Amino acid sequence: MSTHGPSGILGMIAQLQDLERFKEQHWEGSFEDYLEIVRQRPDVTRNAWQRLYDLVLSFGSESYTEYRKPIIRYKFFDDPFDNGKDAVFGIDVHLMKLVNVLKSAALSFGPEKRVLLLHGPVGSAKSTIVRLFKKAVEWYSRQPDGALYTFEWHLPDGQVVPSPMHEEPLRLIPPEMRTQVVEELNKQVAAKAKYKIEVDGDLDPVSRFLFREGLKQVGGDWTQLITRIRVKRILLSERDRVGIGTFQPKDEKNQDSTELTGDINYRKIAELGSDSDPRAFNFDGEFCVANRGIIEFVEMLKLDVAFLYDLLGASQEHVIKPKKFAQTHIDEVIIGHTNEPEYRKLQSNDFMEALRDRTIKIDVPYITRWSQEARIYSRDFKRRVKKHIAPHTLEMAAMWAVLTRLEDPKKPNLTVLQKMKLYDGKTLPGFTEDNVKELRKTAIREGMEGISPRYVQDKISNALVRDADAPSLNAFMVLNELESGLKNHSLINDEEKKKRYRDLLGIVKKEYEDIVKNEVQKAIASDESAIQRLCGNYIDSVKAYTQKERVKNPFTGAYEEPDERLMRSVEEKIDIPPARKDDFRRELMNYIGALALDGKQFNYKMNDRLYKALELKMFEDQKDSIKLSSLVSQVIDPETQAKIDIVKQRLIDNFGYDDSSATDVLNFVASIFARGDAKESG
Repeated sequence: MSTHGPSGILGMIAQLQDLERFKEQHWEGSFEDYLEIVRQRPDVTRNAWQRLYDLVLSFGSESYTEYRKPIIRYKFFDDPFDNGKDAVFGIDVHLMKLVNVLKSAALSFGPEKRVLLLHGPVGSAKSTIVRLFKKAVEWYSRQPDGALYTFEWHLPDGQVVPSPMHEEPLRLIPPEMRTQVVEELNKQVAAKAKYKIEVDGDLDPVSRFLFREGLKQVGGDWTQLITRIRVKRILLSERDRVGIGTFQPKDEKNQDSTELTGDINYRKIAELGSDSDPRAFNFDGEFCVANRGIIEFVEMLKLDVAFLYDLLGASQEHVIKPKKFAQTHIDEVIIGHTNEPEYRKLQSNDFMEALRDRTIKIDVPYITRWSQEARIYSRDFKRRVKKHIAPHTLEMAAMWAVLTRLEDPKKPNLTVLQKMKLYDGKTLPGFTEDNVKELRKTAIREGMEGISPRYVQDKISNALVRDADAPSLNAFMVLNELESGLKNHSLINDEEKKKRYRDLLGIVKKEYEDIVKNEVQKAIASDESAIQRLCGNYIDSVKAYTQKERVKNPFTGAYEEPDERLMRSVEEKIDIPPARKDDFRRELMNYIGALALDGKQFNYKMNDRLYKALELKMFEDQKDSIKLSSLVSQVIDPETQAKIDIVKQRLIDNFGYDDSSATDVLNFVASIFARGDAKESG
C-alpha cells in the first residue's frame, strides 16, 4: 500500500499509535482500586518535591574530579526530552547544589518549605533550567514510574465534579482516622517504599464542601460516601493548565492577587445563591493550577509586595488564601528566578526580611570554561545552519565571551588568556590544581558579569545574514560582528568596559591567528614519508654523535661526520640551547634503547617534542618551495598551484575545512608571510 495516499498515511498513524499506553494513562477506578495501587506502588503518593528529585535521578549521573573536588554531573540537564534543546552546560557545581536542595526537600529536611530562587546575570540559563523542570514533570507524569492520581465526585443527581486542584485521593480519609490508616498503609508497603507515605493537609474547598454535604446524606457512613468517588490518573500539562503553572509580573498597577489564587464565578452565584459557596469559585489561579506539580515565577522579585506575601504562606505553611475561603493546602515546588539588580533590592529592603528568610538562593552564573560555552553555540548553529561553519569560528566567539567574564589575574606571570586556558583544564608550567583552585576562590565575581551568550548568539546570526552569499562562515566575520555590536550594546554604558572588551577581541584574534598558522604549518609539513626520512637522518646522526661514530652516506657509501647542521636545525625548533644538546640527544637514544629492549620500534610520533620539531623543520624546508606568500599576488605557476592544492586538501581532510574556508585560511596565513611575519607559532 502506498504511504503517499490518505489510506497509507492513516495506516501509518494506526501503526504508530499505542492504545495500551493510552488506556494506562487514562485509568479510572474505585477508591479501593487505588488503595491496591498504593500497596503495589507506594511511590504514587509522593509529594511534588519527591517526584521532581526522583525524576532528576532517574536519568543517572556521572562523577568526575575538578581541582581535587568531586563533582556529580546529572544527565537530566542534558535535556533528554527534546534532543538537547534546553541542555545546560558548564555549571555542574551549581546544578549539583540545586539537586542537593531537591534531595533535602524530598527527605523533608526543610527546603520543601522554601522558595527556590535561581539568581544570576541575564542569559545565564535560569529560565532554561525551569523550562527543563516543567517539561520533565509533564513527561514524567506520563511514564509508569511517574504516575500520580486524583479523583472526581459522581453525585446522585448525575453531576460529575472533578477535584478542582487535582488532590491526592488519600486526603479523602477523614483527619481523625488518618493517622491510624496511614500507619497501617506504611506497614504494608515498608519493603517497597522509598519514602514514608504522608498525607498532609485538608481537601480543597469544593471537595471539602461535597464531602461534608455527602456525609450528611449517607448518615455519616464514610464507606458509602466513598462509592461516589472515582479515582483517575492525572497527566500534568502546562498547556492544559494541569499541575504546571507560570506567573509573570505585568504592570504593577494592574497586578491582581486573584491571578494566583483564583476568583469568584459571578455567573454561578445566581445559580447557587451565595458567593461563599465554593462551587461558585474558579480555582484557576496559578497556585491552584500548579498543585501536585511546579510553579514558576518569572522575574520573581519584580512582583508587587502583595504577591510576595502570598508566597510566604505558600512556601512555609503550604497554604494559599483564596478570596472568601479558609486557607487551602497546596503541594507544589515553587521556583523563581531573578537577576542581580532585583536581588540587591531585596537584600536592601528591610520589609522583605521574611521573604529572604524563606528563600533558598541558587547562583546560576555564566560559564567560565570556554569549551563548554562553545557547546551552546555549536548546539544552536551547527545543527540548524546549512552553511559550512569554518573550524574555530564558534570556539573563538566562546573564548571571547568567557574572557569578558574573568577578572584580570593578579599574578604578574599569568595573562588572562592563560588563566582562561587553566580554567578549561589546560596545564601550564608552574601551575598546579591547587593554584587554579586558589585563582577561582579569590575571584568570587567571575561568571556573574560579562557578555551574555544571547549577545554572542545574536551576532553569529547577524554574521550569517550579513554574509549570506559567502559559502562559509569564518571566525573573522563573527569577531568583527561582535566588535561592531559593542557600540550599541544596550547593557554596556561604560566606555572603559567597552574598551576592555575590544582589547579582549584583539587577544582572541591573535590566538586565532596562531591556531590557523599552526594548522597550515601542519598541513604543509604533513608529508609522512618526508618526515619519516627526516627523522631517520636525524636519528642516524644522533646515534653516531652519541656513540662517537661516523655515518654512512647512502648515496656515496662514504663514512662522514654526523650532520651537526641538520641536528641543530631540528633542535632549535624546540628551543634546545647548544649547552643542552648533548643531554637531549643522550635522553633520546636512551629512550629508543629502552623501547628496543621491550621489543618495540621507535616512531617519531611517540615523542611530542621531537614530533613538533620535525614538523616545524619540514614546514621551514617546504614553505619556500610552495611559495605560500605568492598566494596574495594572484599569479601562481601550475607547479606551485598543485602543491597548494595538496595543502588545501590536507586542511579539508585533517582539520574540517571546506574548499572555501580552506582557501580563506591559506590566503590569511599567506598575507602574514607576505608581511614578513615568519615567526613560528607554538
